[in-house]
Amino acid sequence: MSLSVQLGLLLAIATAFVSILGFLFKHRGARGAPEVSWRHPIRSTMALFSNRWWTIGIIVATGSWVLHVAALALAPITLVQTVIAGGLVLLTVVADRIFGLRVTRREWIGVALTATGLAVLAATLGGDEAKSAHSDYESGTLAAYVALLAVGSGLAMVLGARVATHAGVFFAAAAGLQWGASDVAIKAATGHLGADDQLALIAPLALVILVLSLIGLVVSARSLQIGDPVPVIAVTSAAANLSTIASGLVVFGEPLPEGTFGVVLRLCAFALVIGAASLTPAPVPVATKGRAATT
Repeated sequence: MSLSVQLGLLLAIATAFVSILGFLFKHRGARGAPEVSWRHPIRSTMALFSNRWWTIGIIVATGSWVLHVAALALAPITLVQTVIAGGLVLLTVVADRIFGLRVTRREWIGVALTATGLAVLAATLGGDEAKSAHSDYESGTLAAYVALLAVGSGLAMVLGARVATHAGVFFAAAAGLQWGASDVAIKAATGHLGADDQLALIAPLALVILVLSLIGLVVSARSLQIGDPVPVIAVTSAAANLSTIASGLVVFGEPLPEGTFGVVLRLCAFALVIGAASLTPAPVPVATKGRAATT
């Protein structure tokens, strides 16, 4: 494994941890801010920033985004997103130690399963994949994949508006798909750094990244307002990671290990990491702290 890829994976671990902090801070802020209005997204966004916890969360999340971009520039997108997906189980530790949430035995088991999945994943790295951060892609394939994720996000938002009992989860999935599409565009943009015509190549991608990120921000805020924090964070992260990991194969043509056994083992490792992270049950807030945190 090249030094560049190793550094990228370390940055991915940092991204996961800082992202969780940002999410939990934003949850506090979203619960204390006025309800998000789809008819007035700009006004709603400004209202969110009137809450100090939301502002702190955005600052922390921005730091996570910088780390994420750096990780994508140094390592294959499949590996980066799988590490971040596995890092989702850090949510139990952060919630327990920092935000006063009770963590169950089942959640700690989820941490162990994810660690096992990451170990298997590391053992099944292909030689070319471990040495190279970038892969070629077709512009048409990239555009179609990003558009597909955007459409899927729109459908999730429609379902969230119509199915009140699961609205938080649907909006969380919608935000995750928006951010997943943004991450795919970021990965494509990092591949053009240093090119002679990089401005012409990166500018359209930068616009796509900006639009998807801002829409995802508003949708995520609404999901945090109406849903329980940890399940919402888990669904958002799972949707983003699944879509970006899949892009490694569909868009960027990142290789699978040679041989049937290697392929099956690698796919099982992906499934174990993502499944353990996504299915980790939500911690239960301590009664005396849960409400206080939103003020």
